[in-house]
Amino acid sequence: MQLDQLIAFDRIAREGSFSRAAAGLDVGQPAVSARIQALEEAVGGSLFVRGRTLRLTALGESLLPYVRRALEVLREGVEASRLAQVGDRGSVRIASLGSLAGGLIGPTLAEFVRTHPKVDCALRSGDHEFMLQLLLDGVADAALTVWPCTSAVELTPLFVFREPVVLVAHPRHPLARHGRVTRAEVARLARPLLRLRWWQAHHPEITRLAEQSETSVEVAMEAGRHLAAAGVGAGFFTRTYIADELARGTLVEIAVRGLNLFRDSALVRRSHSGPISPALAAFIQVLRKQAAEPRLTPPSGESNPSRMRHSRRSAHRSGPLSTSRADRIPRASEAARGLPRSSPP
Repeated sequence: MQLDQLIAFDRIAREGSFSRAAAGLDVGQPAVSARIQALEEAVGGSLFVRGRTLRLTALGESLLPYVRRALEVLREGVEASRLAQVGDRGSVRIASLGSLAGGLIGPTLAEFVRTHPKVDCALRSGDHEFMLQLLLDGVADAALTVWPCTSAVELTPLFVFREPVVLVAHPRHPLARHGRVTRAEVARLARPLLRLRWWQAHHPEITRLAEQSETSVEVAMEAGRHLAAAGVGAGFFTRTYIADELARGTLVEIAVRGLNLFRDSALVRRSHSGPISPALAAFIQVLRKQAAEPRLTPPSGESNPSRMRHSRRSAHRSGPLSTSRADRIPRASEAARGLPRSSPP
């Protein structure tokens, strides 16, 4: 068996197509077919049932977990060898939620590039599911995604960040004329209420407000920000995402009586993925500093009575999540040896 055969087998199983696997590997489809044929000869049987749809045979299903384990071990071995030879060099490959890429990761990366000019950096952004796929495929070393995260991928949080979710609108919006509003006023005056998915699903409080509202529109956060800035509607945004607009005064924050919403995010890695590189550890320290900026963090002492149920269960097990937990992240010299005992579970 050859490495390129195992890689082709794993990619075809993920893509469900020889042609898509070939495109992802940047080789021709005949080359991929030849690799699979050679692998099938080595294991003594067909790995795929070819037809209208491509699926694994029983032999293929039994072989796949071992192939993926072998590829993971090889990646860890290459990374361990690389770490033995790098100092301030190396690479940092980060994936981030789109809602955090600009307000948090962008300034962090700018500072990191200034202080570590010889480190190769790559940032990719998207939604929660895309972040997990990048980790699974080994494209990203770490991903900043929503937390807690229910996933088939076993994850270890390196850094947990809590940010407020606030109601915002244009300064001349009817809601902005009130110093503090009620839920009923939000439902009545938003016109429309912008339903934004800043968690894995719509928050139940937002869903209830949308049901009570005369008009509500489900939009992506980028579109929602443009609508609000144009004076059309009001919505609940993560503060990091609209921090610059709030600072410039193009959008204003509106307090809602008895409603305090938060979102927890975490920089995560795949569990058992080997030691943290010195470059990634240094990046985490810069990220921790940026997350502590007053414009991004909630005032101390704020409670969160309307968090999702499973988030409450997580907080009950591990204690309140906030940027203060960042002091549990290892320093660069410690991280190079792996996560210490005091790291989050």
